[in-house]
Formats: sequence, C-alpha cells, structure tokens
Amino acid sequence: MKEQENQNNALKDELLHTRKNVWDTQKDREAVFAFNTDYVSFLDSSKTEREAVRNVIQLAESKGFENILTSPKNMDKLYYPLHGKSIALYRKGEKPLTEGVHILVAHVDSPRLDLKQYPVYEDQDLAMFKTHYYGGIRKYQWVSIPLALHGIFAMKDGSIKNIVIGEKDSDPVFTIADLLPHLAANAQNTKKATEFIPGEKLNILAGSLPVNDDEKQDQRFKLNILKLFKDTYGIAEDDFLSADVELVPAGKSRDVGLDRSLLGGYGHDDRVCAYTALRAILDVEKVKKPVLVFLMDKEEIGSEGASGSNTWFPEMVVGEILALEGKDSYTAIRRTLSNARCLSADVNAAVHPDWKDVHDLRNAAYINGGIVLTKFTGVRGKAGSSEANAEFVAALRKIFDENDITWHMAELGKVDEGGGGTIAKFMAYYGMQVIDAGVPVLGMHSPFEVVSKGDVYETYRAFRAIMNDE
Repeated sequence: MKEQENQNNALKDELLHTRKNVWDTQKDREAVFAFNTDYVSFLDSSKTEREAVRNVIQLAESKGFENILTSPKNMDKLYYPLHGKSIALYRKGEKPLTEGVHILVAHVDSPRLDLKQYPVYEDQDLAMFKTHYYGGIRKYQWVSIPLALHGIFAMKDGSIKNIVIGEKDSDPVFTIADLLPHLAANAQNTKKATEFIPGEKLNILAGSLPVNDDEKQDQRFKLNILKLFKDTYGIAEDDFLSADVELVPAGKSRDVGLDRSLLGGYGHDDRVCAYTALRAILDVEKVKKPVLVFLMDKEEIGSEGASGSNTWFPEMVVGEILALEGKDSYTAIRRTLSNARCLSADVNAAVHPDWKDVHDLRNAAYINGGIVLTKFTGVRGKAGSSEANAEFVAALRKIFDENDITWHMAELGKVDEGGGGTIAKFMAYYGMQVIDAGVPVLGMHSPFEVVSKGDVYETYRAFRAIMNDE
C-alpha cells in the first residue's frame, strides 16, 4: 500500500503541474523587501509619464548610460528619450545586434484625470477645474479622495514650468465632491455604475475665496485662483492652453497587511513592470545578446500618438544604434527587429477572493504566483491580440526553470467576460516573438492598486534571467 502511494506521488510530481507560491520558493525576504523599498521611491516620485522618464534618465546616467543623440563616448550603455514621455535604454552585447536582441517593453502612463484646455471656472461661489479622464477608469472611484495636481506648462518663451501641488504635507489637495446618499435616490442610485458619475461631472474643487470683497466683481472666485497661479508660478489662463496637467491620487504608497507583504499605491499598472525592467537593464552584468528596454507612453489609450508604441520609435532607436556601428540600412533594421525576442512587460488581473466568478480559476493570475505570462490578450475570440507561439513559450519555460523563477500563466478573465490589450501587438508587427509578462495586480486601474512584494521581486529576477540568456 505504501509502495503504491509512493508510486502515485512520483507520478503526480512527474505529470501534474503545481502552481507555486513565491514565499515558498523565495527565501531571501530581506532582498525582497529592500528591492520594494527602492521601487516605492520610484513609484511615488513618478506619478506622471514625464516624471517617470525624468527619474529613469537620472538613474540611467548614474549607471553610466549616455544619451544616444548627443555623440556618446560609451557605446555599451545608451538611452534614447522621446518627447519627454517615452524612453529606450540599450545595453551592448557580445553578439551583433542584427543576430538577435532581447527586448522588454512596458508603459509609464496610468489612468488619471487631465485638466481641460480651459479648466478654471466658478459656479455657486466655488472655483472649479474641468477635467477629461484618461484611460479606463471607474469614475466613482475618483470622487471624495484627495487628489494632487502634477504637470508642466510650456510658455511662449520656450521655458517649461513644472508644478506639483498636493504631495507635501504642507500642500493643499484637491477633490471631487460626491453627491450625498440622502439625495442620490434618483440622481445616482437607479443608474448603472458606469453612468451615475458622468464624465462631465468629474469636476475638481479648486477654492472658495473671492479675489476681493467687492461683490460686484465678475468671476471673482475664478479670478482669485488665477491670481494665485500668477503670483506663485507666473501662469495666466492662456498658459493652460499649452500645458499637460494631470490630477492623480495624492499621497504615498503604503504597505498593506499586518505582515507588510503587499504594497498599495497609485500606478502599479504599469510602472511596476517599467521599474523592474529598468532595474534589470541597469543591474545586469555583461550580456551575450544586446538588450533593449522601451518604456512607453499612451498605452492606456491604445498606444496612439507620437510618444506611443504604435509609431516608428523601435525602428528609430535600432536605426540610430546601427548607424553608430556603421551598419545603418533599412534591411538591417528590419532584420534586427524580426530576430528579436520580446516581453511585453504588463500586469495581469489577480484573482480577487470575492470576485472569483469572473475568472477561469485554472487559467487565472494569482497574487504570490510570481511573474505571470499571458500567451494572448484581446476580446471576443482573441480579437486585437498578439498570441505568442509555442516555441517561444517553451524557450521561456526553460530559462525560468533553470533560474528557479516562480512563474505561472494566465488569461485575462473568463472567455467573453471582458478582456483588454497591451503593447504586444505593436511589437509583433515587426515579426518578432512576443509575449505579455508581468506582475499580478488587485484593484487594477483604481487609485489604489495592490501587488505582492514577492511578485515584484520575482518579476525583476525573471527579467534579469531573460537578459542573461544567450
């Protein structure tokens, strides 16, 4: 009987797949928590794509990276900024670029509220800001929470004014006042969740003091806000026309849970993958194959626009590198990109204990499951997706298992339950092998997303293992 039980157990070990928990496989908890401390510093100082890119450049330059557009002296470590909103980083390998390159691509934009071009107005003796939401937010999550204003004003003289209001303890914050439940029976409660906070009512409380005591003064509450902008920052109403100003959740990321194993904050999607990819290329030693990391803007609205992934930017970056090596040709660019292997580093939705029914639990992402691979995304029969081929998945399995990486595979919800897209399809356009890979997230697209510190560190380890592969 005992012998039969042993045989069955051996057969299970040989044939059955067992999902692992990262805390069972990762014993160096000190390293896990230390890495996440560094990540929090990056996350809390990178609440917009511009701030993220500035921080990336600072970290990269501290590691010897040089701007490819400014006659670099060191060809081994390069970066290529794009419009202050996207950036590529390059590590030279022992093998030529045209023979293959490891690519990681993540995005540094997150759902938020943007100020409109004419944002400042007054109503009922209150000064207000008009907004237009960016990305797939759930509007009701953004009311009655403290918000901070982050942005840049491009002045006519060519100067740039960077403004952050609401992050220091001494700063004021902003908010969207919700309707009280006593009056919401018809205005909100009978409507769908997507409708009871209309987009045009995501208006920000900006102040309530008049510019002076003259009750006959027209727009005196609006004028006081504009006067404060002028006195403090030298900004007039016309300057909002050439500004990129965002409202984001105010405050810092926080440890979640008594054991501090979880990390809550704004913008894990997708700065958690951006940071782990960044740290991997900064920390990795000499690489056999060249490595490229793209950190892109505009993913949350379809990767469109000059700083998004649906552009020629990968060709531009590869072309510049090949030109410095004296191999510039369109054929060489195409050959390089088609020979690449790419991880579209993006998050997936972790199973929520209270909402398990939206997942196929056999094929879902889990907190503490390590890095999650998503073979395909899309909606309604994989539409709008890039699906990785079996050979590429097999190669990744080998790399991860050889490096003791905790990982699992998942889809984004049940079939026809929903779905979504990533940058993967824009990289697949070049003929390279691509798969989505990243950190499982609870509360994705909310103002306070939650990740496992173990998953964050394991994703970093996975990215380093990819970069070390031949």
